[in-house]
Amino acid sequence: MNLIIVESPAKARTIKNFLGKGYEVIASKGHIRDLPKSRFGIAIDEETKELVPTYSVAKENAPTVKQIKELAKKADIIYIATDEDREGEAIGWHIAHAIKKVPEELPRIVFHEITKTAITHAIENPRSINMDQVNAQQTRRLLDRIVGYKLSPLLASKIQKGLSGGRVQSSTLKIIVDREREINAFIPVEYWSIDTIFDPNIDANLVKYRTEKITKLSIKNETQAKEIVTTVKSESFKVASIETKQRKTSTPPPFMTSTLQQTASSKLGMSPKKTMMVAQSLYEGVKTPSGTSGVITYMRTDSLNMAAEAVEAAREKILNTYGEKYIPESPKSYLKKSKGAQEAHEAIRPTMLDFTPEIAAGYLKPDELKLYRLIYTRFLACQMMDALFEQQAIIFRSESADYKANGRRLMFDGFYRVLGTEDKDKLLPTLKQDQPMNINSIKPTQHFTEPPPHYSEASLIKQLEAEGIGRPSTYAPTISTLQARHYIDIEKRQIIPTKVAFTVIELLEKHFADIVDAKFTATMEETLDKIADEGHEWQKILSDFYIDFMKKIEAGKENIVSLKLAKPLGRNCPECGSELLLRSGRYGNFIACSGFPKCKYTEQVASEEGEEGENAQAPRTEKTDEICDKCGSAMVIKNGRNGKFLACSAYPKCKNTKPYGDVKEAAVPCPECGGKLHYKQSKRGAFWGCENYPTCKFISKFEPTDKKCTKEGCDGVLAMRTYRGKEVYECVKCKERTPVEEA
Repeated sequence: MNLIIVESPAKARTIKNFLGKGYEVIASKGHIRDLPKSRFGIAIDEETKELVPTYSVAKENAPTVKQIKELAKKADIIYIATDEDREGEAIGWHIAHAIKKVPEELPRIVFHEITKTAITHAIENPRSINMDQVNAQQTRRLLDRIVGYKLSPLLASKIQKGLSGGRVQSSTLKIIVDREREINAFIPVEYWSIDTIFDPNIDANLVKYRTEKITKLSIKNETQAKEIVTTVKSESFKVASIETKQRKTSTPPPFMTSTLQQTASSKLGMSPKKTMMVAQSLYEGVKTPSGTSGVITYMRTDSLNMAAEAVEAAREKILNTYGEKYIPESPKSYLKKSKGAQEAHEAIRPTMLDFTPEIAAGYLKPDELKLYRLIYTRFLACQMMDALFEQQAIIFRSESADYKANGRRLMFDGFYRVLGTEDKDKLLPTLKQDQPMNINSIKPTQHFTEPPPHYSEASLIKQLEAEGIGRPSTYAPTISTLQARHYIDIEKRQIIPTKVAFTVIELLEKHFADIVDAKFTATMEETLDKIADEGHEWQKILSDFYIDFMKKIEAGKENIVSLKLAKPLGRNCPECGSELLLRSGRYGNFIACSGFPKCKYTEQVASEEGEEGENAQAPRTEKTDEICDKCGSAMVIKNGRNGKFLACSAYPKCKNTKPYGDVKEAAVPCPECGGKLHYKQSKRGAFWGCENYPTCKFISKFEPTDKKCTKEGCDGVLAMRTYRGKEVYECVKCKERTPVEEA
């Protein structure tokens, strides 16, 4: 009997179906040995100064180890078949130690897909455990233990209980906090556009006025805009040039982990964590017409390589389904890897092209089908012809101004035949050189620049990949950890840092700059790559880091001033008897038990500001001469999370609030109640809101106009916004976008 040890039970079941009676397949269920949970678990060798980890089998893993040991005694050959990455290599090494075998003597088999062909080929071509990869994983694990185990207690003692710090976690949090700082510091800049339509219904952009090239921010105020309109209306235009050229849109590469997570988030609304869970089930084995099998390749990869036979199968599928004109002369390859790419995996692709999404619909769960369709169509698309467009640019010229009209039409759909496209043809009429042109309508429109957007999970992963922070296996867990530690909230796909996140990052920036420095984190990732790929000395890297880091920890214990966000209230929790604390949260102050997370007792505070007992400080307010239009009390100036605002002094009996200072007002009234629309700031960015809030809850990210949405059944109004570099109207309700010339 031969024994194959894999990581997951689902994978074990699938492989067992392929191999039959001569093989036993058992799952380790992930890591079976690790550093202890209850103590540091790393000793320092006094002579060599090397870091010596203490690994142990957790109590919950003991039955699994016992079962593997019993099967190993009966086995003629023991194959280590854990995942082909550093984590999998290390798991295999730990398994060997746990069953008292020499790791290097056990045959190691690897495969990128769980199919009968792939498993048979792997068994016929075993290798040894790669100790360089094992040491790279050990280095990462020990670095993370050092930072997490030593930094987290310091954060807890200086700020509040329950906080944690981490090598990748903290640098990721700084990226999020830095973006929030940009948003909070953003000051809108006024600019104007000259919306012009020439006969017959040709939308054109002003690109030159007198001697100045016109860019987005060139026209700064209404006076300037009106002067241009007056001049342009008085002049005659003619066609100055007509340029037609063809442009190709290249096929997208196949998916790797980061791009799959990003696309699944934007197109399917799946979180990175859920995406990886669904992908794992597709990889490990699902029901198909030919039995249980893995239907995609390994999902944790930063490679764009594709097996030659898989590419050939894709080309044949394209030929038979769509015809010869959709196949390029030679297969396409995508060899560019992400920054710091590591193991030589394949890209994520389907393993059986005959298992089409249409057939898969009868076998897969809804989420599995959605993700499988995404992967299947992307793989076919990457081996198809480019899409071909004809682009047209026409310049209309007068004595003072140049306008440019752009048009395009799809001449050959290429890979869009599989992926589809949201881009519509925009056709320009046939015009002749020097043909006179008349302006149909012209209108100056005011705009304001917008702050940078909050990160979504997809855009954050893209940023982490660009910075070289983390690896495919760490993106989703890092975001989940930040959520679990209440450093971030995710609302409507936007990542919002909490107040405690700012406090933690400010402390780390001052005392542990390396830990939150993206370049330092990326350099450490590159160092781990060198350990895995080139066998660099891992113990020296660990030792150097540990000595320097511990000096900072000891200095921090002495020198960091307490920034505790929780204040004792002098009374006990009615549920467990622990002390009650006044804490600061996303939505203001609240009272919570100091025994959290074991005890989850909370109370509301006595007032909006969180005044509770002598230990709580009331915020400062400034009196004004303004009278509350709801109850007649005086209005006072208060400070909120988004700056100063006016509030009724009779709070909480009257909860009336108003913007403070000069208020930017929309040109049109609120479409729901007729009140004034004001430009406001919130934790999610700037927006237009009704003055009658909370009675009227109308809001819009973009300034509404008096134009009505033309979509059947929708009564929303249109707001002008920039979409893909072009001014369009977007309905504030249904989000339907309409070209300016069609509104």
